[in-house]
Parts: sequence; C-alpha cells; structure tokens
Amino acid sequence: MYSFASDEYIELIVKTYGNSMLRAAYALLGNRDDAEDAVQEAFIKLMEKKPDFKDDEHLKAWLLRVTINISKNMLKASWRKNKSVTQEISYTENESDEMLFCVMKLEENYRTVIHLYYYEGYSIKEIAEILKLPSATVGTRLNRGRAKLRKMLEGDVSI
Repeated sequence: MYSFASDEYIELIVKTYGNSMLRAAYALLGNRDDAEDAVQEAFIKLMEKKPDFKDDEHLKAWLLRVTINISKNMLKASWRKNKSVTQEISYTENESDEMLFCVMKLEENYRTVIHLYYYEGYSIKEIAEILKLPSATVGTRLNRGRAKLRKMLEGDVSI
C-alpha cells in the first residue's frame, strides 16, 4: 500500500483517473488547456484535503465531482466569457467526430450527464449522487440530451 502523499501514490491516481477527469472537464469547458487546469486543481485539492475513501469507486466519484465543480466555477469566471474554443480532444480513439461535435454543442447540464453515463459508465442513481441531484432529474436530463443529440445527428441543427 502507498503512503497518501508519496510520489508512487500520486502517479497511480493520475494514471488511473486522470483521463476520466480530463474528459469530464473537457465536456464542460470545451478547451483542453482549461480542462487540464481543472484536473490539476482537483488533484491539488485531493492532496490538501486527504479525504478518507471507502473504496476506489468512491475515490473516482469524488475526483469527478471535484473536477466538475471546478469546471463549473471556471465557466462562471469573467475572464473566460470572451475566450474562444479552438482546441479539441476526442473522448476515445473510436469516437465519431460528428458525435463529439454534437455532444459539445449541448447545454452544460445535458453534456455532464451524457458524459458520466456513456463515457464513465455510471448509472442514473450514481450520477445523481455525484451531482447531488434527484435521480428523476438526471433521467430527464439524459432523455432530453439524447433527444437533442438525435435531432442534431438527423440534420435538424436548430437546437
């Protein structure tokens, strides 16, 4: 077992959860540099707070929740409002560019639940716990997000 602040522990956490956190931040921010900043800040919070986790899944959920909160705070920042989004990263090597483009055009609340459900594999109940929302709200956002994606992919881009 690793010591909480050891280099080996930090490296293990970054390798294990870094990509998931980066994708979650990118889903909200739409910019790789900002997403990397959010992830870095989340890791700093982990090292500062040193929370106790029940298991690895609890650790992952905590890291995603913190990353999402940091990303939302970055979206509210006044300096970001005039920034243009120019960099793109894909979620997976097989990810369709069209699908990623459509997901990124969705409103933040739909992007977040779609990312957590399809890309991170969380259930509606788990997403509700991570986002601190009722399960019904998560289910509604997931259904509405899917409907908007379907319309975009069918060519009706007047969303």
